[in-house]
Amino acid sequence: MTVEDLVAHYGLEPIPREGGLFRSTWAGPPRPDGRPEGTAIVALLTPSDFSALHRLPADEIWHFYLGDPLELLLLAPDGTSSTAVLGPDVLGGQHVQFTVPAGTWMGGRTVGAWSFFGCTTAPGFTYEGYEHGVAAELTARYPDRAELILELCRP
Repeated sequence: MTVEDLVAHYGLEPIPREGGLFRSTWAGPPRPDGRPEGTAIVALLTPSDFSALHRLPADEIWHFYLGDPLELLLLAPDGTSSTAVLGPDVLGGQHVQFTVPAGTWMGGRTVGAWSFFGCTTAPGFTYEGYEHGVAAELTARYPDRAELILELCRP
């Protein structure tokens, strides 16, 4: 299986602003506020692209499917930071499923040739709830992660 195979099979397209390639696979029924009850996507990252730092107003569950591990940088609202690795080596500390709490800055990159994964949110994702990370603001708040923040931000 190749990146090209996955792109063709799933009809993956660029994710606006955030980066990577994706396809929406599910959206639940609309809530009274207009947001869907939940949403799901499949996504692909290669070394030439990354998931830029962003945050959402709802928890986001990341699911590892295929390929090489994916490293997530997490910047919590309380000023702490951590990394999580999604991948197949669950006994070695990797996760096949990882929940990023609402309001946490998150950004990711593959640590190999490519990573194929999914994300699920409830209530569902809308572009109105997406907040794009600004490098200067995030490096000031999380100076110990400045180098990685700069690698995972886009103008």
